[in-house]
This record gives sequence, C-alpha cells and structure tokens, in this order.
Amino acid sequence: MAYIDGFLVPVPLANKDAYLDMAKLGLPLFKEFGATRMVECWGDDVPEGKITDFRRAVQAKPEETVVFSWIEWPSKAVRDAGQKKMMTDERMKAFTGMPFDGQRMVYGGFAPFADPAGGAAGYVDGAVIAVPAAHKAAYRERALAMADLFRKHGATCVVDAWGDDVPDGKVTDFQRAVKAEGDEAIVFSWIEWPSKAARDAGWEKMMGEPLMQSGDPALFDGKRMIYGAFAPILDA
Repeated sequence: MAYIDGFLVPVPLANKDAYLDMAKLGLPLFKEFGATRMVECWGDDVPEGKITDFRRAVQAKPEETVVFSWIEWPSKAVRDAGQKKMMTDERMKAFTGMPFDGQRMVYGGFAPFADPAGGAAGYVDGAVIAVPAAHKAAYRERALAMADLFRKHGATCVVDAWGDDVPDGKVTDFQRAVKAEGDEAIVFSWIEWPSKAARDAGWEKMMGEPLMQSGDPALFDGKRMIYGAFAPILDA
C-alpha cells in the first residue's frame, strides 16, 4: 500500500521562484530514494475560517501564501528507508537558506485508504480533517463513496489518507491546525482536477448529489476542517 508525506508550508509571495527551485533540487533525491511522485501546490483560493484555516495552521504572515504539498511512496517501509538515506546524504548540504520559515512548516506521514492514481493535476482541492479514531471505518466508507462521485463529476484523483506518523511540533503541527482532541486522528486529503474550470463545474454538480446532504454530522467536526484550492507548480 502506498504511503504519503504531507506538508503545509508558509512561503513569501516574493519567494515563489526560489521555492520552486528548491523543490526541483530535491526532486531527484526523493526519486532516487524511492518516491514515486512529488507535488507542490501554490495557494490560490485559501479562505479564512472562523475557527481554523490553512493560514492559521502555519501562522502565515500577510505577505505569505500556503503551499499544499505531498510526496507519494510505494510503501511506508520504502519511505522510512528513503528518509534515512536522505538524512545522511552529502547532497543534502546544498539545502541551505530555505526560502521559507521551516519552524512553521507542518508535516506528517499518512496511510491512504486507496492507492493514489493521479498524475499531472491541473488544479487541487486540499483539506485537513480531525476525525475521531473510533469513526475510522465509517469515515473510510464515506470517503471512498465520495471519491467515486467526485470522479464521476470530473476529478482525476481523490485521496483520503489517515494519520500514521504525525508528530507534535514546537510551533505548528497538524494537531494544532485542526484543534484536534485527544482521541482524534488527522486526515490529509486532496482532490485533483484537470483545471480550475473543471473543478468549479464539478463542485456545482456535487452539490446536487444526495450523499452530499446525508452526511452524519457526528462523523467529524466540520467547523474545524481546513480546506482550500491550490495551483500545482511542480508535479513529477
């Protein structure tokens, strides 16, 4: 089963090119050590929330946007081995002077409910959700059913990944991002679309689906879910 490393990164708007250059520098290393895909998505439509949102998750400043990013691995074992090799590789010394504040980056490892089948995304919806651990089976069933509907209405890939290795951070982390409570796990989720226009049309159709109106409000607290739309700047 595939494994996902998920990231939320606060990046100054002026550093977009520098951030992309850094990602391109890291791409060959991740691929060499087993990663199958790396995607970096620049914040495009990232709304403010009343309780939580992507900007608060990384304590973004007015001149910053949020990058929604993930790395796909064929398995957790390959990911763990790859990360271990990278940390001792001399080429990692090239990563100095990061174009963002790494202390505010949010990251973690996730196990998807189904293997991702994406590639060359034109536009991405991203979300992070706190789900009670006891509701994992029910959430998985609904997530897979919703994925079928999203694909029916134009999405090319839908992934919901259950938190597996989600560390606490000193400044930011996924738990704080969604104000997770003691018994809640973190779900890292995204939807890939061919384009922003396809995404807008797809969501309009989704609003008419009965399943969208029949969710169990006790499954998770939607008020604490964070979500936004992102434009891919690297997908390889």
